[in-house]
Amino acid sequence: MPIEIVEGDIADQPDLDAVVNAANAQLMPGGGVAGALHRAAGPQLAEACRPLAPIEPGQAVVTEGFALPNAWVIHALGPRYGIDNPSDELLAAAYRNILKAAANNGIRSIGCPALSAGAFGYPLEEAARIAVETVQQHAPAELVFRFVLFDGKTKDVFSRLVE
Repeated sequence: MPIEIVEGDIADQPDLDAVVNAANAQLMPGGGVAGALHRAAGPQLAEACRPLAPIEPGQAVVTEGFALPNAWVIHALGPRYGIDNPSDELLAAAYRNILKAAANNGIRSIGCPALSAGAFGYPLEEAARIAVETVQQHAPAELVFRFVLFDGKTKDVFSRLVE
């Protein structure tokens, strides 16, 4: 299974079936990834999310992509570090549930941010290790999984782990 690591805009991955929203529990627009995806997808995304909320840390749900170049958005809630415990198990569960959602919807390629490593305060090295190990262990061979990361430092940490 190919794991790709890129620095870029999660809302601009036109060659992928799905992108992952680093969602909040209410699945509503916010800052960071959630804000970018909701702005790019249009107001229909928030409408589609409303009946699916709230979700718990570790959960993932799927909606259409609407105005995004992707057919699907997988909304996953990572843990808030030091608040949602056990944080490591919940973060791994979020990635496993992303993969389950992909399998259940025929998704063959995914772009995913570094869940919980931003505003949720998860230490980057540990968040990256859990992300890469979980995807390597649980993703099917035919799936293309691309980590779409917002800066060079984050990309470097993920790249070291994949090599």
